Amino acid sequence: MKKNQILLLVAIFAVSLLIAGCGGKQAGTKEQAGDDSWNKIKEKGEFVIGLDDNYPPAGFRDENGELVGVDIDLAKEAAKRLGVKAVFKPVQWDGVLMNLKNGDIDLIWNALGITPERQKEIGFTDSYMEDRNIIVVKSGSPIKTKADLAGKVIGLQLGSTAEPAVQNDPISSKIKEIRKFESPTQALMDLDAGRIDAVVTNEMNARYLITSEKTADKFYVLTAEEGDFGKEPYGVGVRKEDKAFLAELNRVLNEMKADGTAAKISEKWFGTNIIK
Repeated sequence: MKKNQILLLVAIFAVSLLIAGCGGKQAGTKEQAGDDSWNKIKEKGEFVIGLDDNYPPAGFRDENGELVGVDIDLAKEAAKRLGVKAVFKPVQWDGVLMNLKNGDIDLIWNALGITPERQKEIGFTDSYMEDRNIIVVKSGSPIKTKADLAGKVIGLQLGSTAEPAVQNDPISSKIKEIRKFESPTQALMDLDAGRIDAVVTNEMNARYLITSEKTADKFYVLTAEEGDFGKEPYGVGVRKEDKAFLAELNRVLNEMKADGTAAKISEKWFGTNIIK
């Protein structure tokens, strides 16, 4: 009799463990499925994009004050395919990651460089474009290579990827001063006025700014052989926990690449397809 009771208790204990194990798996599945970031976007009917609205050709104001740019067009197309509205919210660029993490915005889509430092703080879509941090000088400048930045004053945008790119380069210890500006446009104005010796910024932005009739002959961009501060892949930034929303963004970005829509947007702004 006692033996049977013991066997019965063992059986009950085993069943209890099995049920607990199953319960644990269900809890884990529920926890994994608990990311409702995409559902929240659908319920709102929109996503809010943080950006610097003075960063051509990614996002900037045209002569009528309308927000335009390659990333503006890409974001609008992505929103259309997702069945929601794209709302653009200009922010101070050096605080854009905090705006995202605080929930003031839902994503960052504005020539956002994918860097190891940023990847520790936020999530990124797959890269859709690649750029490089270049050196811009005045035409006729004695700066002919990156090494010539030694003893010089350079300008860059506060909070941009140019900042760590320069600081992490061996030449940094030899640069006389690094001045930080709210925008590359302001840095180029100081370069033109002779208050600084060079500007480090991404090529997409710089080429757009210095190819107008007024500035075409004023500036020179050092070639890759003469020196730059490395390549810079672009991605869309979201909160690390918003994995469901991230998956939807990646899905529509891949669709836009596959059906040629992204290429058409690129050709509109650059005359060629630089979307990868």
